[in-house]
Amino acid sequence: MRFVLPAVSALLALLVLTPLLGRGFVLNYDMVFAPAQPLVPDSLGLGSAVPRSVPADAVMSLFTAILPGDIVQKIILFLALMMGPWGAGRLVPANAMPIRVVAAVWYGWSAYLAERLFMGHWPYLVAYACLPWIASAGLAVRRAEPKALPKLILACAPAVITPTGGILAAGMALVCAGRQALVVTAPAMVALNAPWWVPSILQSTLSSPDGISAFTARAENWATPVLSVLSTGGIWNAEVVPGSREMPLLPVFTLFALLVVFIGLQSATEKWLRGLLLLGAAGVVIAVFGTLPGGDVALRWAVEHIPGAGLLRDSQKYAAWWALPMAIGFALGVQVASKYLTNRIALITVASLLPLVTMPDFAWAGFNRLATTAYPSDWTAVADLLRRDRQTGDVVALPLSAFRRFPWNDNRTQLDPAPRILPRTVITDDTVVVGGRPIAGEDARAQQVRRTVEENENLAAMGIGWVLVEHQTPGRIDQAVLQRLQPVWQGEWLTLYRVPGMLARAPAGPPRLPVLAGDLLALTVVTGALLWLVLPAGRFRLRNRTRTAEE
Repeated sequence: MRFVLPAVSALLALLVLTPLLGRGFVLNYDMVFAPAQPLVPDSLGLGSAVPRSVPADAVMSLFTAILPGDIVQKIILFLALMMGPWGAGRLVPANAMPIRVVAAVWYGWSAYLAERLFMGHWPYLVAYACLPWIASAGLAVRRAEPKALPKLILACAPAVITPTGGILAAGMALVCAGRQALVVTAPAMVALNAPWWVPSILQSTLSSPDGISAFTARAENWATPVLSVLSTGGIWNAEVVPGSREMPLLPVFTLFALLVVFIGLQSATEKWLRGLLLLGAAGVVIAVFGTLPGGDVALRWAVEHIPGAGLLRDSQKYAAWWALPMAIGFALGVQVASKYLTNRIALITVASLLPLVTMPDFAWAGFNRLATTAYPSDWTAVADLLRRDRQTGDVVALPLSAFRRFPWNDNRTQLDPAPRILPRTVITDDTVVVGGRPIAGEDARAQQVRRTVEENENLAAMGIGWVLVEHQTPGRIDQAVLQRLQPVWQGEWLTLYRVPGMLARAPAGPPRLPVLAGDLLALTVVTGALLWLVLPAGRFRLRNRTRTAEE
């Protein structure tokens, strides 16, 4: 029986990922992996860009130095879709394996997973998969079990590769570990997240208030955004929402599921479930806050005046906190119902299949919504040239747009891959167009480069030594700009130009010492946790004077 949960969880992952498991890259919206990602200043938060992918880019640089990038991507996606339901099933306070399977399926076949996968938010999938394991380790800390703290740190480590993942992990860890353990868990969470919050504080970046309404949670059918979020959906981008989420009966099904969740959580005697439920409720409130009266105004003020408040954009991502108590509560509700029904096998079967039946288009890569592709050889040629060439300077990618649509990737919308392939800092325009409306980016240097290009002024004065033109993707390129440059390589998909003249030094990013100190701090905490598990010092036992009361 011990292999049932991992087997079911692996099957759920395979139902989604089987078409994508061959060689090649899945490039869709924000999900861009490279064959071998170089380590550049932006990977560590030392560039001008907001550290949204810190330290994820640095971690990918390490992984792709060991394995090809497409293999790394498949491993990450499979583990992200498998480990979450496995952990959720283990966490259910019930001895019956079928009840645990119900929780696993509900957690592993959710709108949150589908929408974030189709949006390319793979770090969110990783954080989502970590949450049940963080909860389990946090409860072990609450019970003062040996080696519980290092297990909690290691459970959080994969999630903290991005700011959002770090916040989701920290919230789950603090709630499940309890107030008595705050003296150790809070500093651990602060240290683990240092790679992104240190450069964020040093940059003091403010976000555009226009992004609040553009990225707010949305209704996916005739019901309200609140009901969409309560079913773990509601992402702002309608293009990535499975078509089944628009079914007219889905809100009715959601209300029924919420009733079962309420019954299940009411039947439980474990006090830690109350904390988990409160955290989930907080996630729902944050997710829909921008849709409530006055919420949009409050959030617009925050992002205009508080550095880092941009993390509240795309607030639906915090619905991940709700997904776990919902899955556990539904499983416990099924357990309550099984006491009154004679055909328990039918009940468990129907309960387990409901998520798949109501959202079948999550399967098979969203009915082939996603597919694998190969990078044209142009990218390797340009990367090798820049690696060998002695000229310094950063790269500007044209057209000036954050996203691309290439015929070699079936014209799917994807982030520009240049920053993750080329061994130089690549300046891309971080302006995002949502519903035809441009949302200003947060990289001040990128905005300066945009003005320089639009006015056809000297790029060398901005520390730009190269211009990369990407062909057959939407966007306008002023030929007058290219006439001032020296072409050094040309292919079907890419042309590389050298910027003539004396190059100015690129603007400095945040101070290196505190940023690298934050990286070292997080690395030290993770390494220390690993050593704590294998060395005799791991026998240390955290003291918790309220152990029995909290249990």
